[in-house]
Amino acid sequence: MLEQSDQKIIRMIEKETEKGNLDNISRTEFYQKYYIRNPEIKWAYLASFVSRNAGWAMTDLKSRPFAVLLDEKLRNDLFMTYERANWLIFSDAFPQLLIYQWSKRQGKPYFHLLPKFGVSNWISEKWLEFWQKKDEERLMIALIVNEQHLIQRPVLDQTFYKKQVFNSAAFKWQDRLHFSTVLFPDKKGRLTGSSVSDFTKTDKRIELGKKLAWILFHSDQKEEMADFHQSIPHTGSRKDYQRFLKRRYPKTPMVRSSYPVITHHRDFKFDWSIHLLKNPDRYLKQLKPVKRFNLTEWYEEKLHQMEVAVRIEEFYKSTMKQKGDSYR
Repeated sequence: MLEQSDQKIIRMIEKETEKGNLDNISRTEFYQKYYIRNPEIKWAYLASFVSRNAGWAMTDLKSRPFAVLLDEKLRNDLFMTYERANWLIFSDAFPQLLIYQWSKRQGKPYFHLLPKFGVSNWISEKWLEFWQKKDEERLMIALIVNEQHLIQRPVLDQTFYKKQVFNSAAFKWQDRLHFSTVLFPDKKGRLTGSSVSDFTKTDKRIELGKKLAWILFHSDQKEEMADFHQSIPHTGSRKDYQRFLKRRYPKTPMVRSSYPVITHHRDFKFDWSIHLLKNPDRYLKQLKPVKRFNLTEWYEEKLHQMEVAVRIEEFYKSTMKQKGDSYR
């Protein structure tokens, strides 16, 4: 039986989490503000920057190239995939962050409340370990592992998303070309980051998360990326960073002018760590240096490939229309 004070904490955290989980903009801002207050929780910084990328991916779907290459239904399904995954991660992670912040404020751990938010047994143990040993990098990696396992069953393996999105020819095409790329811009016009193929595999996404963490916290460009992140408000439009680039890119709108607020539900009873056959501790190795992380030229080449694909698709549609008109 929970004490009345614990019940009050739970209600407070539920209310704050619901407020922050409104949409992509609110998630990004809540992660960012939390990191400013609690810089030892490095995952919050990583999550905020990755959330920016989710917003950019969402508004890409409203841009001309995607409108030409993908039909409207698939673009809507892709948006729901991004939105669902990011909503789930926030619904799970932010209560953890708030429980830690409350514990820090009170000077004693409150991690016994984490199961009330559907948090896995495994990550609950890692929080208690962090409270005792203060290993910031180990906790960050543990949070990467936890959140990627969290979304596997309800998003990556869910029947609808698997059939309509991940098994679609369009997704497999962009997966092969590494368009599943996370970018960390700076105000000098550089695009830093990493990409992942086989996005549907948990191991691959965890590997990407660890690479991104190393880039943000250990690369020689970390200060410039942090400056961008702190000084440029997130709108969801790639214009946020395109203004600093020499090359012209396809225009994308802002998130809140493109999509409505989506209502979600979650199965809080499922604990991925109980059903996992292999011990997830195997992922908790130190971050390895990333050799190649300046993606400016590489990413421009990928966008060039997309532009070529758009021209080919438009030429094909124009040719077919002319043939159709000639038979009338």
